[in-house]
Amino acid sequence: MTATFLIAGEALTDIVVDADGARREHPGGSPLNVAVALSRLGHAAHLLTRIGRDDRGEAIRAHLAESGVALTPGSSVDAPTSTAQATLDPTGAATYTFDLVWDPDPSGLPEQVDAVHTSSLAAVMVPGAATVVDVLRRTRDRATISYDPNARPTLMGDPAAVRERVEANIALSDVVKASDEDVAWLYGTDDVEDVVASWLAHGPALTVMTRGGEGAVAFARSGRVQVSPVTVKAVDTVGAGDTFSAGVLDALAAKGLLGADRREQLAAIPSDDLATVLRRAASLAAITVSRAGANPPWSHELT
Repeated sequence: MTATFLIAGEALTDIVVDADGARREHPGGSPLNVAVALSRLGHAAHLLTRIGRDDRGEAIRAHLAESGVALTPGSSVDAPTSTAQATLDPTGAATYTFDLVWDPDPSGLPEQVDAVHTSSLAAVMVPGAATVVDVLRRTRDRATISYDPNARPTLMGDPAAVRERVEANIALSDVVKASDEDVAWLYGTDDVEDVVASWLAHGPALTVMTRGGEGAVAFARSGRVQVSPVTVKAVDTVGAGDTFSAGVLDALAAKGLLGADRREQLAAIPSDDLATVLRRAASLAAITVSRAGANPPWSHELT
């Protein structure tokens, strides 16, 4: 079942520095990657973001158009496009540094959407975070709200201060996905599962945590569900978590569980169905891991 999504968050130019020092540029940003992944899976994806009318912005617009993502009308501005430098270590893991301005214009948003997703810096970085939170509040009466904290320590600052904003966003959300590294940084603990399980008390129907080589775990009213990782030959991890987020939403759409009118059904998702959702997300993320950069799969590539 196809769905209509609004994704709110940063789009920028990733400057990738390989372990050998070679540099290359391509469109990036966690929310952009989610929008691209959802559109490639056959959904209607609208992206509220902020990109310049410069060469880097044009490259982002071309990338989005190629994948079928629609930019909201206020997303293009007369300012430089933001950048993120991803430095890869010999294992392909990325460390990020950012040059980012986040002050989006939410004009012209689609009125009918099944779900709204936000992630990373967009939901905590001033001044634009206030705009994103307002969008979540205004759409919650008709759409599923999805959130990925996707911690960026170099820009987010003090974990305790960020944690307060993250938990406020969690309270607005139906689906929350995070990595174990995100949770460990935000809460300063190794008891990451306890933290993610505790988020259910804030209001979400479903909380999910990815654990790299240990697979993924989710918590819902039906209890705890864990799935094993999908083993592939990794090229790099750029965009893998974003593809996983898109995969969760794609699987929930297939089960008819998106939209505010499906909120109670989502909260009552059986464990077997939840395991299917996690496996779908993990299989899509594995494809992204198996190739360079944030390059999520197209529907025609799936079997």
